[in-house]
Order: sequence, then structure tokens, then C-alpha cells
Amino acid sequence: MNVAEIVGKTLATLGAGYCFGVVGSGNFVVTNALVKNGVPFTAARHEGGAASMADAYSRVSGKVALVSVHQGCGLTNAGTGIGEAAKSRTPMIVLAAEAAPSAVYSNFAMDQDGFAASVYAVPERVHSAESAIADTIRAYRRATNERRTVVLNLPLNIQGLEVTEDPEAAPLGVAAVEPIRPSPGSVEALANLLAGAQRPVFVAGRGGRGAKEEILALARHTGALVATSAVAKGLFNEDEFDLGISGGFSSPLAAELITDADLIVGFGCALNMWTMRQGSLIGQDTKVVQIDLEVQALGANRAIDLGVVGDSAQCATDVLEALSTENGQAREGYRNASVAERISQSIHWQQVGFQDLSDGRYIDPRVLTKQLDEMLPTERIVSVDSGNFMGYPSQFLSVPDEFGFCFTQAFQSIGLGLPSAIGAALARPDRLPVLGTGDGGFHMAIAELDTAVRLGLPLVCIVYNDAAYGAEVYHFEEDVPQDDLGIVSFPDTDFAALGRGFGADGITVRDVADLEHVREWLSTAPSRPLVIDAKIASDGGSWWLAEAFRGH
Repeated sequence: MNVAEIVGKTLATLGAGYCFGVVGSGNFVVTNALVKNGVPFTAARHEGGAASMADAYSRVSGKVALVSVHQGCGLTNAGTGIGEAAKSRTPMIVLAAEAAPSAVYSNFAMDQDGFAASVYAVPERVHSAESAIADTIRAYRRATNERRTVVLNLPLNIQGLEVTEDPEAAPLGVAAVEPIRPSPGSVEALANLLAGAQRPVFVAGRGGRGAKEEILALARHTGALVATSAVAKGLFNEDEFDLGISGGFSSPLAAELITDADLIVGFGCALNMWTMRQGSLIGQDTKVVQIDLEVQALGANRAIDLGVVGDSAQCATDVLEALSTENGQAREGYRNASVAERISQSIHWQQVGFQDLSDGRYIDPRVLTKQLDEMLPTERIVSVDSGNFMGYPSQFLSVPDEFGFCFTQAFQSIGLGLPSAIGAALARPDRLPVLGTGDGGFHMAIAELDTAVRLGLPLVCIVYNDAAYGAEVYHFEEDVPQDDLGIVSFPDTDFAALGRGFGADGITVRDVADLEHVREWLSTAPSRPLVIDAKIASDGGSWWLAEAFRGH
């Protein structure tokens, strides 16, 4: 075998879950080697789409996903998707062909290491035929053990070299990393804060997704309410004291209860401007604790009273043991009957009243999303693009658990939603994939609708169509002349017709009656996407983004 073939075989042996890419001359052999050794491959229409598919697949499946790209332009095309994955600490490997160092005038020559590092990915390289297996294992180890997005460069002058070593000749593997245990002093300090708190609230982020039972056990013992950042939506669904998402998407009651807390504990949560609403969810006398695997994350976004380095599950377990040893009695705390009744009556956005702005030509996006939430199967996986619309699917579409929500917002780019929905769908084929996207983001990504059609995915694409880059229209309209807003407003697009042109089904929705077509589509056991072109009424602009605009 040559180097390209041995890289593919090694990654397959290590357990890579899926590969997405656009194949050219530089990555043709390695991609075929992956397929030959049992790694599924989906050809995307654009490298950026391939990277977002891999990012979502890894988040939802828990497996390392791969991206295969051509040298130079293939890598740069994938850059935004790689940046999103890197900022989200997604375990993912980008197999990037690379012009030979001697080909200084090659059209494809560029500083691929520098490019990878610029979007916070980790650059690695296969250096020689002799080191090919070791180089590949090192990249895989960094992806899994360090939870990093790795760009593994495959120089063209190395790829074709013969390799005599076979990865099957000796067992390959990457040793699992033991959870980081918090120090005894940190455990004692957090236990003391919890013992003195009357209204504690736990907020779990991406780093807390694997610690549900441990966090809940501690919450029940200490009387704490539980909430999540947006990326962990659904984690505490079954708990009667679940507040849902903390931050811009919080329901009024959730925001009130979090603000009234006297102690907030973030488990693997950045406690950033989004999750804490620019800090407005933290009361003046509220103590704040942050638990994270990395020292540099502690206090990075706001002042904290205690920072704990450690695994979220291990920390919750150790603190519960310390409290149980000292005083075995669980406390009621914030988990009292009055709070339970209020949560049951009005914690969800579906329970919050509003004035319906539908007028027959345009449908209120809240009405639209509430109706779809009732129509669509509960076993679903919701992916959300970025933009002014994003609160509607995040707030009004319920999900079965934390693996039913894919929220790719770390790089704040629009256009990642459709490919993310495809990657998530392939990771969970047992669930109906649902996409919430704006017209701007769907325009950017629409080439990947062909990919969804080729895969036969029953993907529900909800396009919140206001014929504009809505965030800019709504949040600058008071500060700039109306004529200036023309650069972010566009002619209306018939997305239903575009969808049908790609081989999907398409409907236009202007009122609730139009949604009956969705019910009919669901009854056919569909094997192709449905594009819902929803002509939405303006509610004056999303207040959750207004806070962000003020923050920036």
C-alpha cells in the first residue's frame, strides 16, 4: 500500500465514523481507501457543506467524523465549517491534500498549517512513509483525547510512497483518557457554597452533556433548579424542575427564576453573553461557579467566585459525596411546590401568550413553529442555522433529548444549517431531521439540498423567509436612513419551486391552513426533503439578537 491508502486504512481501524467531502485529484486515493475499509462516505456539493456535515455528525453520534478535501482551494472552501467545529471543540479530522513543498509555483500552494491555525484548528501532517501510521494515530489521538478539530495535511509527494507496515499487523488504538478529578479543596469550596445557598441553579453546557445523571443527583440533593445552554437543549427534559435554555432563548419564567438565584453553577458551560444575557441573568448578590476541563476557560467571559478544573460528572459526584457525608439530608431549596407549579404552567414558550401577527399574506413565525411542533413526530433532531429567525425553532420546537438538537453557532455564520441537518440526520437515522433556517442562510447552502435528495432524507426544511438579512434590517432601522437598508433587503424567492427543482417537495405557507400539506407529506412515509417556504410576518426583530448587537 502507499501512504494515502495506509492513512485511510489506519483511520478506519481506529474507528472513524463517517467521511464527508468533495473529491479531487489530491484526495481521490485516500477517500477510496476509507470507503474500501468500511468508512461510509457522502459526496457533498461544496467543501464548506462537507465540513458542517462532519461537525454535526460528530456532535450527535459521539464518533470522530472525517472531511476529505483537495489541496489548497478545497481546504479554504471548507474553512468556515472547520472554524465552527474548532471553536466548538468537535473531535473531527480534516484530510487535506497538500501541494509538495518543492512545488512553490503550484496553483494550489499555500500555508495550510497557518490557515488551519487561523481558524483555531490543530495542524498535523503525514511526514513520511515510515511515520505515516504514527502520524495518523497522533492526529486521531488529538481529536479524541483533546476534543480538537485536526487538519491532517497529506503532501502529494508523500502520498504515493510505498509503505511496508500494515496497521493490522499490530493492534491499533488510542487509550481512553481518565476523567479529570477536581481537587479536594475545590470540592469542599463548592460544597460549602451549595450548603449555604437557598436558590441554586445549575446550567449545563456542552461539557455537561455527558453528566446528566450526576448533575441531576446533585441538584435533587441541594434543591437546585436545572437549565442548559442552547447547545445542550433537552438534557434535563424529564426533570420537573427543568428551566430549559438559559439565555436569550429563556422563557420569561425561566429568566425570572435564574435571575433570582443566589448561586449559579455552570457545568462545562462558558457562561458567555448568550447564556447569561450579557450578564443580566446574574443577580447583584449571586455567587457564580464555573466547572471546566481547562483552566483558561474559567472566568473567560465573566467574573466568577469559584473556578473548578475537572470533569463535570466527576465533580458533581464528588461534591454530592462530600455533602452526603457531612449532612445526609437533601434540602428542598429552590425545588419547592410553588416553583414546581409555576414551572408546570408556564416554563415553555408554547405556554406563553402573544399577539398573532398573521394577516393571510404572512404568517406569524411563532404560530408557524407552534403548529409544526404539534404536527411533526416527537422523535426528531432539530438543526438550527444562524440569523434573526433562530429563536423560533430553538424556543418552540421541542426535542426528545440533548441528542435531538444541533446548534452550530460558535462561529456565528449563516449558511451552516442545511449541511448540519444532513450530518445530524445520518448520525441518527431513527429520527426525523428538521431544519430551521432563514432565507439568507438557505440561499448560501442550497447546493446541499441536492445531497439530501441523493441520500433520500425526509428532511423538513423550514425556511423563515422575510426576504432580507433580517437581523441587520431590524436592528439598524432606527439608526440609519431607510434607503441604506436596501443593501440587506432582496426580492422574494420562491423556495418551494427551488426545492422541487432539486427533486425535493416544496410548499408555500402564508397561513395555518397551508400547513395541512405538511401533515399530508408526513403520511406518505417520505424519502425526500420537504422545503417549507414560510412567508413570515415581522415581529419587529428578535430581541435575543438585539442584546447581541448591543454587546458588540
